[in-house]
Amino acid sequence: MIHANKQLPLPRILTLGFIVIIIVGTILLSLPISTNSGHSTGYLNALFTATSATCITGMTVVNTALHWSIFGKIVILILVEVGGLGFMTFAVLLFSFLKRKVDLTTSLLTQESLSIQSTDKVYRVVQLVICFSLLIQGLGTALLFIDFGSRYGFWKGLGYSIFHSISAFCNAGFDLYANSLTKFAGDSYLLLVLSGLIIAGSLGFLVWEDLLLFRQNHHLSLHTKLALVTYLGLIVISFIVYLTTEQNFSQHTQLSAGQRLIDTFFISVSPRTAGFSIFNYNQFSDAGILFTIILMFIGGTPGSTAGGIKTTTVGILLIKVWSILRGKRDSTFMGRRFSDDNVNRSLTLGFLVVITLSIAALVLLTTETIPKYMGFEYIIFDVVSAFGTTGLTLGLTPHLTIIGKLIFCVLMFMGRVGIFTVMYSILTTNHPDDEFRYPEENIMIG
Repeated sequence: MIHANKQLPLPRILTLGFIVIIIVGTILLSLPISTNSGHSTGYLNALFTATSATCITGMTVVNTALHWSIFGKIVILILVEVGGLGFMTFAVLLFSFLKRKVDLTTSLLTQESLSIQSTDKVYRVVQLVICFSLLIQGLGTALLFIDFGSRYGFWKGLGYSIFHSISAFCNAGFDLYANSLTKFAGDSYLLLVLSGLIIAGSLGFLVWEDLLLFRQNHHLSLHTKLALVTYLGLIVISFIVYLTTEQNFSQHTQLSAGQRLIDTFFISVSPRTAGFSIFNYNQFSDAGILFTIILMFIGGTPGSTAGGIKTTTVGILLIKVWSILRGKRDSTFMGRRFSDDNVNRSLTLGFLVVITLSIAALVLLTTETIPKYMGFEYIIFDVVSAFGTTGLTLGLTPHLTIIGKLIFCVLMFMGRVGIFTVMYSILTTNHPDDEFRYPEENIMIG
């Protein structure tokens, strides 16, 4: 199915694949049939929406519920599914359906797309991704229908259940309401179901494979252990921070103690990549806004539907810093040592993301208008949200200029495809590695 020129690096093919999907989505969403009004959506707004859906971000410049027709919403949902599970997953699925053997290029691309360490596991992981995703999304649809079905009737309730189940599992953040999920603050059942879907999608398919096969293998990989510890640790820390800093919500919405705990749990899970909001983030305290920015920057687990620099990257960096401060040469965790390549890639990733977000923020601070009652966090929040494929906003996104929309498209794309993949596709050359190494010398640091 995919035949690549030997001179074309795999990251470049992967990058081009996502670009093609976005272009197709843009064309479909720009058609008059995609809107409720019957008028064509401008190409820039269609591009922004297609990028947001394919990159499972959820940022919108037009209201999803009011602007798009049923056809438009189905297109968005398909883009979310393809973007969330990775288009190479569907390529391998097509090979399987046609009973054809997957070629080496497709295997390598799928390995890159799903963060698989070996091409030998491609078929098995793709089968897990498809089966697990269908199972969880189907279960989520059934559970959501219990709520939506009673609210809207059978067909509309079923449509809402399918849409929000897929959106939550893929951590996309798209919804069919005018103001996200603010009307559901205090609806503990719905929020717990959505939280479960978000966690299932953002934990990572490789982690789920390890967990599902634990009874057979009696072993968890170092990746799974670090991912679980970091992920669960962030949820606990987030819960405590939000419970402490956002006490005004229970007074504003007259929540019971139990409802407030569930709501706090939901906003501890959602901001990392899902992007559903049950409270207006403009009402958050300064501490809450800053902490949300940190969560969006971190994101979910590698090989999942989530964005950000990933939990394992943060875990490795924290362990490395702790090792250096203690005077230890190696970075170790649960009886294992991280390779130098792991540590170097984590440091490089963190540096590249900070530089990228800083440049984007500097440009947007000159092109966008900040309300008088807001500070530069108005820009920073949405910039990090775009790269973290979260979709939350303090109000900037719907009012972006042309330059702002284009910058956000680039940020969302880099956040989903991966900054390493994008950089490699741009910078990789065919020149051989240097055949010599320069003399080593130390400089003063700190």
